[in-house]
Amino acid sequence: MLLSSTLLDQAVDQLATLPGIGRRTAMRMALDLLRRDVNEVARFSEAVRRLREEVVYCRECCNISDQPVCAICGNPARDRSLICVVEDIRDVIAIENTHQYKGLYHVLGGVISPMDGVGPDNLHTKELMGRIAQGGVREVILALGATLEGDTTSFFLDRKLAAAGIQVSMIARGISIGGDLDQVDEVTLGRSITDRKPYQGSGAR
Repeated sequence: MLLSSTLLDQAVDQLATLPGIGRRTAMRMALDLLRRDVNEVARFSEAVRRLREEVVYCRECCNISDQPVCAICGNPARDRSLICVVEDIRDVIAIENTHQYKGLYHVLGGVISPMDGVGPDNLHTKELMGRIAQGGVREVILALGATLEGDTTSFFLDRKLAAAGIQVSMIARGISIGGDLDQVDEVTLGRSITDRKPYQGSGAR
């Protein structure tokens, strides 16, 4: 695509690097930004810059946060004896939108996938076991996607948590096999959290 402006071409190239954004969509976005007020575009670019430079990971749950401890972990009203283990921030948002879960979270940052070179040590599993070792946790909910990788990760964690004497449950499978949590409607996801079942792994009991 030959453009009359090198600056426009560069903007389109960068926007097209975003997931799900092709060059046609990137072109529409770039032209929209070009039509906007300069101050509005400055606020937009500043928000993106601060997102990249200032967002940190919560030292307790590994969720993204603006502070060393995220708002969820810092909320005294949350049930600290209950931890819901999820793959990433999108799953936290999906579960929070159900308004049916009042415990804490632990974000793994992915799932075990040997084919992709991702093992337990590449995830925040040690941080999870560190929280368990501190005491006070009675139950861990495994809320990972219904995929082979999600099930492999759940199996691994069940064995580790069972050895530590922790009650392990999993969300009810009202979710399609192979599906991701952030694609599930809020009613189904909320019911899955409420109707969670004991994890049927092979961890020692």
